[in-house]
Amino acid sequence: MKPAVAYYRVSTDLQREEKTIEIQQQKVREFAKRNNYHLIAEFSDDGVSGALKYRPGLRQMLDALEDSEAKCVIIYKLDRLARDLYIQEGLIRELKIRYSKQLISTLEQDLDSTDPFRKAFRQMLGVFSEFEKAMIALRLEGGRERTAQKGGWHGGDIYGFRSKRALLVRNNQELSVVKLIYELRKKRRTYRQITKHLTSKSIKTRRGKSSWRISTVRKILRNPIYRTGKIRYKGNVYQSKVKPIIT
Repeated sequence: MKPAVAYYRVSTDLQREEKTIEIQQQKVREFAKRNNYHLIAEFSDDGVSGALKYRPGLRQMLDALEDSEAKCVIIYKLDRLARDLYIQEGLIRELKIRYSKQLISTLEQDLDSTDPFRKAFRQMLGVFSEFEKAMIALRLEGGRERTAQKGGWHGGDIYGFRSKRALLVRNNQELSVVKLIYELRKKRRTYRQITKHLTSKSIKTRRGKSSWRISTVRKILRNPIYRTGKIRYKGNVYQSKVKPIIT
């Protein structure tokens, strides 16, 4: 059997629109078995940006290829390597020239061929992938904005609440901390003094840390949702279904 490694990726902002790592893994393993490849290692970047500097799995794979017996890298689909055309071509060249490895896709043939027609086809796939990514992002963005306009939550973390089906559900323990912050501010405490007070009391942040930052306190005090129940989205303010916490 021919030794090979596999690489999988799902991007952070579009993962609901894409194949999961598990599905990619299943397809690649089935392809390897059918074509007499032996996967000696598998690498993945699950829920990370397409930018190269944010892909630890890819870095680990490239490091491993330096002295690997693998003859090729198998991917589920070309846009899982990268959607950006320049990154696609750069990685294909890097694998072939520096590492002497062939890139194989379960869905597209002869990806690393230097034949001008194959190269043109590969680049066209990249162009369509970039367009598809832009359209997915556009649809998601439009959905978030419509949700905000209707008083729903568009996503992301907010101290004092948890997001559930586009709605904000109160977290009473955290909201008690929010009230404390506002009370301290009414007493003319500075952001720094409030931060030190919360830290000294070992009060947990949203991420479970006991050390607070001035920027976090400032963000809470400037968020209109606690006083008015309104939410901000893309520079606009909408009335949410949350009742004001601070009166």
